[in-house]
Amino acid sequence: MTSLKSFIKAVRAAKTIADERAVIQKESAAIRTSFRENYTNHFIRRQNVAKLLYLFTLGERTHFGQVECLKLLATSKFTDKRLGYLGTMLLLDESQEVLTLVTNSLANDLSHPNQYVVALALCTLANIASTEMARDLFGDIEKIISSSNPYLKKKAALCAMRIITRVPDLEEVFVDKAKALMTDKNHGVLLCGCALVQSLCEENPDLVPEFKPLLPTLLNHLKNLSTSGYAPEHDVTGISDPFLQVRLLRLLRIFGEGDVQTSEQLSDILAQIASNTDSSKNVGNAVLYEAVRTIFGIEADSGLRVLGVNLLGKFLSKDNNTKYVALNTLLNVIEIEPTAVQRHRATIIDCLKDADISIRRRALELSFALINSSNIRVLVRELLTFLETADAEFRTNLVSQIAVSAEKYAPNTRWHIDTILRALKVAGDHAKENVLSAFITLVITSEDLHLYTVQKLYAALRKDMSQQGLVLVGVWLIGEYANVLLKGGSFEDEGGVQNAAESDIVSLLETILDSTSSEVVREYVVTALMKLTTRISSTSEVERIKKILESNNKSLDLEVQQRIAEYCKLFNHDSVRRGVLEKMPPPEVREDLGAKYEAEKHKKKHHHPARRTANGSAGAAAPNSVDLLLDFAGEEEGNGGNLAPAPAANNADLLSDIFGTSTPSPPVQSPQPQKSNASQILDLFDSVPATNSTPKPVTPAASTPPIGSADLLGGFQSTPSPTSGIEAYSKNSLTLSLVPQPKISPGVAAISAQFVNSGSSTITDLVLQVAVPKSQKLQLQGLSSTTLGPDATATQNMRVSGPENANVKLRLRIAYKIDGQEVKEQIDFNKFPANML
Repeated sequence: MTSLKSFIKAVRAAKTIADERAVIQKESAAIRTSFRENYTNHFIRRQNVAKLLYLFTLGERTHFGQVECLKLLATSKFTDKRLGYLGTMLLLDESQEVLTLVTNSLANDLSHPNQYVVALALCTLANIASTEMARDLFGDIEKIISSSNPYLKKKAALCAMRIITRVPDLEEVFVDKAKALMTDKNHGVLLCGCALVQSLCEENPDLVPEFKPLLPTLLNHLKNLSTSGYAPEHDVTGISDPFLQVRLLRLLRIFGEGDVQTSEQLSDILAQIASNTDSSKNVGNAVLYEAVRTIFGIEADSGLRVLGVNLLGKFLSKDNNTKYVALNTLLNVIEIEPTAVQRHRATIIDCLKDADISIRRRALELSFALINSSNIRVLVRELLTFLETADAEFRTNLVSQIAVSAEKYAPNTRWHIDTILRALKVAGDHAKENVLSAFITLVITSEDLHLYTVQKLYAALRKDMSQQGLVLVGVWLIGEYANVLLKGGSFEDEGGVQNAAESDIVSLLETILDSTSSEVVREYVVTALMKLTTRISSTSEVERIKKILESNNKSLDLEVQQRIAEYCKLFNHDSVRRGVLEKMPPPEVREDLGAKYEAEKHKKKHHHPARRTANGSAGAAAPNSVDLLLDFAGEEEGNGGNLAPAPAANNADLLSDIFGTSTPSPPVQSPQPQKSNASQILDLFDSVPATNSTPKPVTPAASTPPIGSADLLGGFQSTPSPTSGIEAYSKNSLTLSLVPQPKISPGVAAISAQFVNSGSSTITDLVLQVAVPKSQKLQLQGLSSTTLGPDATATQNMRVSGPENANVKLRLRIAYKIDGQEVKEQIDFNKFPANML
């Protein structure tokens, strides 16, 4: 059998994975054979266990050597015990059944006369102690903590930390022991004692008042460390025991949290540390960083908080690790001291140019947090400059955040429009649909800027058609306000004089239609061309548009093909066509972009993990999604109307985002003959009888569904038909539509949930959970597929039963993975037709 050194050399010398695998398998077989021989001596067993530890570092299977580690523990030699305990800590964990055999060896070694053997047992117990082992051996740990040996006391304190996490009922045993450790003069014991007290306070906050009498002692320790001179035993590059200083600051932060009186006692020493600690070395920066965290973790006064922010500002000019820490911390404290953080705005903006992508990411988040009404122009200009060179992964969030900031702090509407246009010109492909719809809403409601906006979009599209977001809003607005553009005539732009004649507008849309491969853009262009037939006066151009539509009537895109067929029919009914394609009324905005982002931020900020109570039981925690589903199921039917709106915007089409509600706005009042026109349209396409429908405005082109709510014919029904899908969720290329099925019987409704993956990434681990109010019952079938490839679909059927003629309300929880990231969303959905049951 080869030695450990020869084995390692053989593994490293392997030139291929197959050669390495052959060496490992051969040696593993030899080790197994050696273990089966009862006459194996201690030297060979120790050598085999050492090889197993090397295999463990390579990720190989080593379970067959666990018992051999236990045999080494049973020997009297220190060298065997040392390797045996190391193997036990690495090859075993608290879930292994073999671990119960270690308890006896640990109990014997904890009372061994050799302190180094006792230390080995303490380290092992602190790393792998299970609940049963903690209950059996805590008495030995209690004795060692009370001993006079500082080498063992500090290790026993760390072992006690493990015990109280496994058996919270034993906290009371170690409270007095922990207090005694805090008066020890040995730095190692004091350091481990602070760790034990901190663990006790974090596990059970009710114990904090018991340890607060130690505050003067802790402050004295910290003051001595910060003012003492050179001490060879504890000095690290000029800082006296920085590890103990950091641990003391963490513990003091727990004592001062929410306590004004204690915070006042801490203020002097924190100011002293912040002023006197040398920040030229990383060791000093570590102490200063912990001091800053403590300043913002207690009830400190404004002057001390400003001092903390200034320290973080100095960190921004240091190495990347320190800079990253400073940016993260500034992002957490900006809400507490916004004015102090604003003073470092220039340095933060410079971090956007850093070569390290993690620095740029943190600087970008902090830059958005800095924006307010007084600096909006300067910061957004810097962010737009950064957008031009930003990585692709930044651009989507960057465009969305710029849109939110402009909506919240824009000095005037014209600046708001110019800002969004500039962002779309640079990164239109990365603009989300809610950003595009919010921009269209802004333009529609700003009548005095219709001409200005349409001219800007017209000039931008003639210059560049590569940005899809810009093309979508440009095509939609040019189609809607072409008459305004034509009245303005030729105009000057950055690229020179732009001609805005009828033929030029038609040519521009035709060029976009012929050059694009995007189905969404083609749908928008077809609708925009049809709108032009009622906005222009030239008969020849109308005929030209008709020919363009007819030339595309064999498109492979089903939605485009259907629309062209509908539009060509409308050419035979001019009065109907003009009524259907008239200008859209201003929408009623339900929720702006900023409100959505603020709601998400507020939700994340107020989510806290559960804390245990004094008796060791789990305290109240922020409810998770499953709890919320259960809460919904327990609500009374009468309270269903007060549920929070769905957080995900309806992205089926831009118009539904513009109006901000599933209920369409009332149509513009028109003369009585208009009703007969609607009837003619319904008759033309063999739709439902006009007597059962109510006219409503036509929506623009749909964004993704093959037959969406933007369908001209589907727009004449005030409520969804029994077979039409209602979009409930659309994000990350995943769309969920709920399709009400024909009523089975009074009081029973069938619903089909349809998932569509419209992106290029594969969606895995898809799960849909549904809850209904207490007055209703739900039967949910399984999902047809939990994995959706590109353009794939999946369905899940459900049945809801309840009081007859009641409304159906659902709470949906959607979970899936896309591109390696786990996504979880929760939606309250109440957009079904009335009296569905």
